[in-house]
Amino acid sequence: MTLGPVALFGSGETSKQGRQVHERLLSRFSPPVRIAIIETPAGFQPNAGLVAARIRDFFVQSLVNLRPEVRFVPARRRDGVYDPDSPIVTEPLLWAHYLFAGPGSPTYMVKHLRGTRTLALLLERWRSGAAVAFASAAAIATGRYALPVYEVYKAGADLSWSDGLDLLSELGLCVAVMPHWNNAEGGRELDTSRCFMGVERFRYLRRMLPPEAVVLGIDEHTACIIEPQSGTALVYGAGTVTILARDRELVIPGGEQFPLSWLQHDL
Repeated sequence: MTLGPVALFGSGETSKQGRQVHERLLSRFSPPVRIAIIETPAGFQPNAGLVAARIRDFFVQSLVNLRPEVRFVPARRRDGVYDPDSPIVTEPLLWAHYLFAGPGSPTYMVKHLRGTRTLALLLERWRSGAAVAFASAAAIATGRYALPVYEVYKAGADLSWSDGLDLLSELGLCVAVMPHWNNAEGGRELDTSRCFMGVERFRYLRRMLPPEAVVLGIDEHTACIIEPQSGTALVYGAGTVTILARDRELVIPGGEQFPLSWLQHDL
């Protein structure tokens, strides 16, 4: 098994910093590079196809030197027209060098990918050396514990954690990934940091996690690039990465590299 690199975006996957992260991961493959966009996180949205098309346009227009070829994996809903178990829907996963999933709902992504052919092939390709990237909602879904951000922030659900896809257990990690860590969209009136939860509510959320769980907070326009073969991770972009493990807090600035062991609960 040769796990490929992983990029976890706090946000900004289609920004200047995002382009540089994609280029960094894709430059290890010979052009034309083949990219598969997994549509599941936004599969509940009527414009899911448009969301994916905009990301495709970004790849094509921003990575010209790599001559990207982009295909969609419209695994939008179990038992629907675009079923995640359909061989036709999932075929691009077998073809691609780079598998990307982005914005939407993390709990929806987990519900409609868990135990499916789409998820099995994603893991198979990653274990075979393909690069994978997850932004925003999809980044949340990769952890063992997933924040139901829509349900809490938009619909007023009680604070809680959901089961994630636990993809990062392939790296021996038990994590809760929190993108949008330093979000400030609420301005002075509403604290939307900590992935829209705010500092006060996040204190309660953290107490709900088991002691072995590590929180990985990723700032806006920032990515955490994990290199399984070297056992290291790189912070890339405009902000920082925050690691909370038991009673310890580490803040790693952009441009700095750190060992994956820091993401283990006994760091």
